[in-house]
Amino acid sequence: MQKILFKLSVPVIAVALALLVGGILMLTSGYDPFEAYYALFSVLFTDSYFIGETIRQMTPLILSGLAVAFAFRTGLFNIGVEGQLLVGWLASVYVGIAVEGVPAFIHVPLAILAGALAGGLWGLVPGYLKARFKVHEVITTIMMNYVALHVTNSIIRSYLLAPGERTEEIQPSASLSSMFLQEITDFSRLHYGIVVAILAAILMWYLLWKTTTGYELRAVGFNQHASDYAGINVSKNIVLSMVISGGFAGVAGAMEGLGTYQYMTINAAFTGVGFDGIAVALLGANSAIGIILAAALFGGLKIGALNMQAIAQVPPELITIVIALIIFFVASSYLVHWLRNRINKRGKI
Repeated sequence: MQKILFKLSVPVIAVALALLVGGILMLTSGYDPFEAYYALFSVLFTDSYFIGETIRQMTPLILSGLAVAFAFRTGLFNIGVEGQLLVGWLASVYVGIAVEGVPAFIHVPLAILAGALAGGLWGLVPGYLKARFKVHEVITTIMMNYVALHVTNSIIRSYLLAPGERTEEIQPSASLSSMFLQEITDFSRLHYGIVVAILAAILMWYLLWKTTTGYELRAVGFNQHASDYAGINVSKNIVLSMVISGGFAGVAGAMEGLGTYQYMTINAAFTGVGFDGIAVALLGANSAIGIILAAALFGGLKIGALNMQAIAQVPPELITIVIALIIFFVASSYLVHWLRNRINKRGKI
């Protein structure tokens, strides 16, 4: 029980410490931290537009967090979520543009599946290199990110370019946008992708904890040698883990292409959503429910930062610092544990 409580307390304490240090930085920089944090959080609970935008921001963060967490649960560290997201984005948009004359109940799942397959195939490469040649997945996934960025840009320029340095818009039958959701959130960009993200979180939980395949994947993550001795095909499970992880990332890209933007632009740099997924998974302790809650926090911070800048004139970059501090304090769980024990000894908790 104590172990469970400690796991729950680490992210809470990490967020509190990050907000405290962030407030000190604001104070030393000449800003009012109370006004800034009030501007940041008040709209997230009272303003329908900011609520809608926060949920919209959560959607790809949940999926990219699931991608990182799934690989981590199976003993792998997928740094290539950003690249897998980009190829999934492009694949889903292509299907959304090219396929015509089909109803939405076929077109939308088909486009999402295309994103998942593209992301999975992008994850297959580092998975195979890891299983066959023992090449560390961190190196290959980082490299694949850059390959994905430039390959997707090249494909758009060569075959899909429309005015504005982007693709054409997808067919209405492939869109996840919802006029109803937009109207009730003061015309935010909220779409049905949040439903897909929550279903994906349930799928990850079920696959890892309720299936034989999930048991084998987790066993390989815990101990490859023992798994091999027990008759589990280690190489197959390494590849499968990276493919599934890449599939989650590809769906994250599909949510951007089919929901938020309805097209894909030529990117001068990474979107950052894939890298944010690492932080979401870390804060969410690589659990499905934890990732949803962490994505809500990160999405709220990113969207609320816009209001913080408008009301308190605090640069939104300070929220990036707060997010970095959250990651630092979560990673420094030993320090949090030590502080908690010191407080316990004094009888304050």
